[in-house]
Amino acid sequence: MTTSSTNPLYICGPMASGKSALAISLALELNGEIVNADPYQAYKGLSVVSAAPNKEKQAEAPHHLYGVMDPSEPCDPLTYRNLATPVIEEIQSRGKLPIIVGGTGVYLKNLTHGPSSIPDRDDALRLQFEERSNDDLAEELKKIDPEGAAATDLKNRRYLIRALEICLLSGQKMSALKAEQHRKFDEISQTLRGFYLLWDNENSKQRISSRSMQILEKDGIEEVEALRGIASETCRKTIGFSEIEDHLDGKLTLKECHKGFHTSTRRFSKRQRSWMKKEAWLKDLKYPLPFDVKVSSFLGE
Repeated sequence: MTTSSTNPLYICGPMASGKSALAISLALELNGEIVNADPYQAYKGLSVVSAAPNKEKQAEAPHHLYGVMDPSEPCDPLTYRNLATPVIEEIQSRGKLPIIVGGTGVYLKNLTHGPSSIPDRDDALRLQFEERSNDDLAEELKKIDPEGAAATDLKNRRYLIRALEICLLSGQKMSALKAEQHRKFDEISQTLRGFYLLWDNENSKQRISSRSMQILEKDGIEEVEALRGIASETCRKTIGFSEIEDHLDGKLTLKECHKGFHTSTRRFSKRQRSWMKKEAWLKDLKYPLPFDVKVSSFLGE
């Protein structure tokens, strides 16, 4: 059984919010080891563009799952979970605290709560739905899952198709399946702890702008150039990758590349924040902290 002293601690937040520095400080204070939860930082040859902690920072405390995947490999939330879970358990087995850093919403959710029991979309089934009217689909949903139908906007074809798809693929009522998953996830959330690092809007913009320019000036362009033609679809989704490619192709000046990089990062940060707000177990940690305050004091232990 995992004790509270080794129950993983999650550190989340946007680019340039100070996650890595905080993780190192907590690792030294709490006998911890750091585990990367950013799928892009897991790729070899992408450490600069993905803003992974450099070798000097990694030498300050044990770090895991940085630069371990070949850039040609795809990575989805389940792949990452299968990589991270044994690493976390091994750290715990030695009485150490796993400090999980970074991560996009769906990757984090898969790690903390496990895979969803809700079936993925099925293109073949959806093709069959395209031949049917909304009224026809709605009537079938009402027969299979009256409660789910009552909670669904039946005039919204996308919602209607998804609701019926879940019922048919799972062989269960969508309403019951979702209710059970919510109950399970709520129970798991009670055992979780973590922080989401927040800066005021102006400070955040400045920090992201500065970090994205540093990436472009410190081998970020060279990294993307070396990976062109071999990077997997997941690898290419690293923020800044497409903007740098456009710069290499002469479509963007360096200034335009930096602006696009900055804008993409800001947009991703907003989406990430919206997702993380739903994770009530994550405590907001407003930066900068008073100089004499230790983050560990917020853990309540």
